[in-house]
This record gives sequence, C-alpha cells and structure tokens, in this order.
Amino acid sequence: MPSPSPKVIAIVSQKGGSGKTTLAVNLATRAAQAKNESCVIDTDPQATAAAWGDWRGDFLPVVVTAPPARLGRTIDSAAKNGVDFIVIDTPPHADAAAREAIKAADIVLIPTKPRAFDLHALEPIAELVSFAKKPAFVVLNSVPSGATLLSEEARSTAKDMGLKMCPVELGDRAAFHRSSAKGETAAELDPEGKAAKEIEALWKWLRKTLKKQEK
Repeated sequence: MPSPSPKVIAIVSQKGGSGKTTLAVNLATRAAQAKNESCVIDTDPQATAAAWGDWRGDFLPVVVTAPPARLGRTIDSAAKNGVDFIVIDTPPHADAAAREAIKAADIVLIPTKPRAFDLHALEPIAELVSFAKKPAFVVLNSVPSGATLLSEEARSTAKDMGLKMCPVELGDRAAFHRSSAKGETAAELDPEGKAAKEIEALWKWLRKTLKKQEK
C-alpha cells in the first residue's frame, strides 16, 4: 500500500529577512507537537534551517537540505519514511527555488514585513502563485506593536496584487529571535508569551485551511 501524501507547506519570499526560516521551524515544530511526523526541507544554500536543526539535536522536526532540483525526490523520500507534514524553506532572490516549492505545495505562505520595500517584493511571488494556481496567503510578520494603520495599508497593498491574506499576524517579538539561537521555538522558550500564542493561532488557522481543501 502506498504511503499517504504528506501535507506540504511552502514558505516563499523574494525578500531576505522576511522571516521564512522562523516561520518554517515554528510551524513544523507545532505540527510535531500535534503528533505529526514533521520535516523541514531547507532549499536555501545558506542552510539556516539546517543550522537550527543542528542546534536542536535529536528532536522533531527533522531538518534536511535539498537543492530545488531534488525537491520532488526529497518529498517522496520523506513520505516513504512516514513523514506526513512538510514545510519547505526557500531562499530569497531565487525564482527557480520558489517555483519548485510552489509546485510541490498544498498551501503557500508568503511572510512579509509591513514595509514598502518588503511589500514590493511580493509582486514576483504573486505572479508565480497565480501561474501555478496554488492557494497562497500573505502572512504579515514582525509587525510593530500598535501599528494598526501600517498593517491595514500592507493588507490593502497585498490585496491589490491579487493575494489573499492570512488573518493571523506575527508581531516583532524577541522570543522568535532568542529561541532560534537555541534550536528552540517561541512556544518552547516562553509557552505563555505573545509569540507562542500567535504561532498557536497560525497553526489552528492553517490546520482548518488544509481541512477545507480536503472537502
């Protein structure tokens, strides 16, 4: 009997520093806590997620590296090994890597800071997801405290590009940075903190969105 296909989440952005790796490792870890066999596939030559996995040690999620050309085979191999939840972390400024990740994904998440230069970088991704006809959602990340107007303007800009918005925003939280340096996640560092609650809300939304696709 063939293994069931894993759920695949691609995290893409053409802008460096958008928070792709932080989002990838936090979501994959939350999936593991929900009893999923989770895995992060790091397609970024800088291998930041892989470094986080080394610091983390022998705890889920598994982190593997793969060049974009081998992404499909890496996903197939993970599925054969029982992995049922995969998050793909992609490099910035790399259309080929983003294209392969989007093609493999069930859902595409596009993290961005709510700033003009970051929002401008959404345009090429918007074209890629439109061409691939994959469900994609912009996730506002590193949103300053109290920046309601900034957030609203960013949402309007993304919608003008034809992109859907994730209803959950991630704030500019020190817990995300501090936890990453230890091979941990925000929820592991401070389970009752705001960062942990935001990841929990994002996880619940993502799980609900994936279930809708199954219907």
